Amino acid sequence: MTQRPTARIYRGTPGNLARLARALRRGELVAVPTETVYGLAANALDARACRRIFVAKGRPATDPLIVHIHSLAQLSEVAVPNAAALRLARQFWPGPLTLVLPKKATVPDTVTAGLPSVAVRMPSHALLRRLLKLCGRPLAAPSANHFGSVSPTTAEHVRDGLSRKIRHILEGGASSIGIESTIVDLRDPRRPRLLRPGAIARADLERALCVRVRSMRPGHLSRDHAQIAPGLLQRHYSPKTPVTLHRKISPAAVQRRPLSEAWLFVAQPRQLKGDNIFWLDPHGKLQGAARNLFRLLREIDANAFDRIHIERATGEPKGLAVAINDRLRRAAAAPSGQSR
Repeated sequence: MTQRPTARIYRGTPGNLARLARALRRGELVAVPTETVYGLAANALDARACRRIFVAKGRPATDPLIVHIHSLAQLSEVAVPNAAALRLARQFWPGPLTLVLPKKATVPDTVTAGLPSVAVRMPSHALLRRLLKLCGRPLAAPSANHFGSVSPTTAEHVRDGLSRKIRHILEGGASSIGIESTIVDLRDPRRPRLLRPGAIARADLERALCVRVRSMRPGHLSRDHAQIAPGLLQRHYSPKTPVTLHRKISPAAVQRRPLSEAWLFVAQPRQLKGDNIFWLDPHGKLQGAARNLFRLLREIDANAFDRIHIERATGEPKGLAVAINDRLRRAAAAPSGQSR
């Protein structure tokens, strides 16, 4: 049997961008860089093209896609905005903020898991913005990886995971933020809900809206039922190696454990050195920790450790630490039907 060729990585030249825009208009898939993580893009108004995303990722149809737009004018083409949504869009777009709003009929049910709402954002990555403009279509783009696994933050990460599933990858450098966008539910603008934390914190949203933003209560959502937004399942962003999450790790605890277990800290740990010791940022900066989180999880996972122990991020409870710990909690969750 002839194997499908591996995906090609394209530099962001004008010619390549025009070529990839044509591919998207034809209904093909293109992995694209964003400031958050790399996404697997298709024409958001083409149901057949979007179904290819679900097949390539092994993604359940109950998990909706985020629609990426180039300009504020495009928002009304895919969603029904309200005053609160426009206020947040004008303050935080382009950027890592996704708004959940009532959808327009132009958006296929495939994109929204059959729900009457749609998740929309305007990315800030310069190459993706140029591609969106050239394509002339909104693009549906979840993370460019197998469903539930560690998100990709480089073009090579995408090729490692989806090499024989897709044909096109746009090289845009390492993602500058490194974790997925903040998602806020604005279907009822009087009662906004934070569905997924990200680089834009709940306090930022509350200052902009002048109203309390509730956080979604943690629950055991099932992949068998339609989700209002992506990234809400209990287990997600997970390496193959089992993960144990700790509030605090003492050097003595590390020294009692075998060298076959890896230890990951936000900051470089004092008194601890070795091939099984890793840290997200030398100085403990949360921006660096977020940017390096998925890259390091991938690197550790590739080293065949028996287990990964991770210390939670600390910091302002309404800031980036919340988003980092959200990803760690889901990465450490037991697979369905198992317990840890």
